[in-house]
Amino acid sequence: MFFNSVDFAIFLPVVFMLYWFVLKGNIQHQNLLIVVASYVFYGWWDWRFLSLIIFSTIVDYSVGLFLSKEEKNISRKYLLWTSVIINLGILGVFKYYNFFLDNFIAAFSFFGVEFTGNSLNIILPVGISFYTFQTLSYTIDIYKDRITATRDFIAFSAFVSFFPQLVAGPIERAKNLLPQFKQKRVFNYSKAIDGVRQILWGLFKKVVIADNCAKYANQIFDNSADYGGATLVLGAFFFTIQIYADFSGYSDIAIGTSRLFGFHLSQNFAAPYFSRNFAEVWRKWHISLSTWFRDYLFIPLVKSSKPNVYTKIRNIFILFITIGFWHGANWKFVVWGALQALLFLPSIFKKNKVKYSKVVAYERPLPSLEESFKMARTFSLIVFTMIFFRATNIEHAISFCQSLFAGLFHYEEYFKLYDYTQDIQKSFTLVLIGFIVIEWLGRRSLYSFEKIGLTWSVPQRFLMYYGIAFCILWFSGEDQQYIYFEF
Repeated sequence: MFFNSVDFAIFLPVVFMLYWFVLKGNIQHQNLLIVVASYVFYGWWDWRFLSLIIFSTIVDYSVGLFLSKEEKNISRKYLLWTSVIINLGILGVFKYYNFFLDNFIAAFSFFGVEFTGNSLNIILPVGISFYTFQTLSYTIDIYKDRITATRDFIAFSAFVSFFPQLVAGPIERAKNLLPQFKQKRVFNYSKAIDGVRQILWGLFKKVVIADNCAKYANQIFDNSADYGGATLVLGAFFFTIQIYADFSGYSDIAIGTSRLFGFHLSQNFAAPYFSRNFAEVWRKWHISLSTWFRDYLFIPLVKSSKPNVYTKIRNIFILFITIGFWHGANWKFVVWGALQALLFLPSIFKKNKVKYSKVVAYERPLPSLEESFKMARTFSLIVFTMIFFRATNIEHAISFCQSLFAGLFHYEEYFKLYDYTQDIQKSFTLVLIGFIVIEWLGRRSLYSFEKIGLTWSVPQRFLMYYGIAFCILWFSGEDQQYIYFEF
């Protein structure tokens, strides 16, 4: 079930009414409703994959209980590794088995040895990378004595399957989300209205910005051999905007929907494209994933390593290549992760990893000339790395880059760019510029639309809401699947 579908437009109000008006005040029944609603929401794609969520829920719930009772260190390690192996094993089979098999066969063939293996004809379950990491962090945190195990199976099931963030995050920690299922929720009108505003803005990002950018990005990437360097840059730019609007739009809808039910989810994006270096980018892009890998992979690596230049570089590359590989079983993601590591390293060696703790131009309406240059430089590098993210495979990415750099310095290519831009809707260009302006104005907020129009009169605010709704209806074209559903 997609957030931008008619099905969800019916599903959400029904669940909302049952939750607040039929089961009001009964936490257990509300939690059970969330579990049932979440299974319906997820099963809308393929009900067979529900068995994986249920199995993962039972495994980690049980491991958590055993860990809370066990005092022997060796037994606790066995229990933790049981959870790790089962969770990553399921993820590995569905997401990486065919990749490793194909590369294993290719490696043997390179040395002249014939090797055959049977590929698995399976579909990647939607959201498996997200809920696997969410449940895995639960058992790790119990093992580390950061949290205590819950005995409430319904609450834990709701934590694992909570439908707003089930298929594409944010990846929530049990420390933040699980206690909220044990507390009585009271309907808060102002929070609900704010949630609706965030949902509306998320839909605008997805339907108006992301889906329209996808139309142009797909056309250029799918036919990259037919375009010159300047047009290829435009294609990479459109995809860079698309992936941000698509994923942050999903996060906005997820967080806004959770507020309707009295829950608070973590912020997942914080104006990453206004960053001044890549350390700042990764503090603001897919925050729930980057902090997960920081806490459960990078920090343990640092603690177990000798503090020297070699281990710093090694740990950074391990971190970002793993993040890249998390996105998919394709070498292009490995290269994308390696590029992130290369661009992150200067912040480590210059010791300015946390230099930009505040958002750019925090107390000013516009950035300084130096800040503008740093933002432009960082954004240009983001656009370049996104070529590897979007390309079909590593060969396509390399050929795309070759054509891009070969054609950038031929003036006739800019005439081709001019011809191409004539096909782009002028009205969409204006909307895109307006979107960037709003993102800038809201860079200090939890989401960019959070404070827009709050001081206006009621008629003015509703005129703005109707304007956004009109844009959603007017610019909606061919539906594009959320990009991160693939991961």
